[in-house]
Amino acid sequence: MRRLLLFVGVIWWGGTTGVAAQQVAVKTNLLYWATSTPNVGAEFGLGDRTTLDVSFGYNPWTLNRAENRKVRHVLVMPEFRYWLCESFRGHFFGLHTGYTYYNISGVGIPFHSGTRGSRYQGWATGLGLSYGYSWVLGRRWNLEATVGLGYVYTDYRKYDCVTCGDYLGRQSKHLFTPTKAGITLIYRIK
Repeated sequence: MRRLLLFVGVIWWGGTTGVAAQQVAVKTNLLYWATSTPNVGAEFGLGDRTTLDVSFGYNPWTLNRAENRKVRHVLVMPEFRYWLCESFRGHFFGLHTGYTYYNISGVGIPFHSGTRGSRYQGWATGLGLSYGYSWVLGRRWNLEATVGLGYVYTDYRKYDCVTCGDYLGRQSKHLFTPTKAGITLIYRIK
């Protein structure tokens, strides 16, 4: 976690030196809301074509108590973005990292087969590249679509039964997988 904060700090410091007019936007990912995950983000203009996006998500709910179905997690994901024309409009490429702590049971995890009958509790971090496009809807409103792929390392404890919790041991994995997806509503403050 310290490395992640240091990484964000270095990008923030390096990108803001000498910036005359900084833009700021608040945002929320509508795809996260579709999975019952409240989320909020902020994006800061660093230069004419660069921004720093930092997003947070938190899902505290159990979807079905009788079957102990849940996708509980907390997530932080900073991303450095390079825009092809100008910040906050059009095409962009990003470099993102992130950290999540999770407790998932009774649901299938996309791109990972055989996960529905078990419970997983652990953490993950990674690094990825993303592509996106931001449409200007009005003077202060944008709509953005983004996807990302990258490397993820996860360390977790696995339990055999979704509700009874028979401990099966600790595992870790290195994955190349989708790391980001979003349809994001944005309000530009400055």
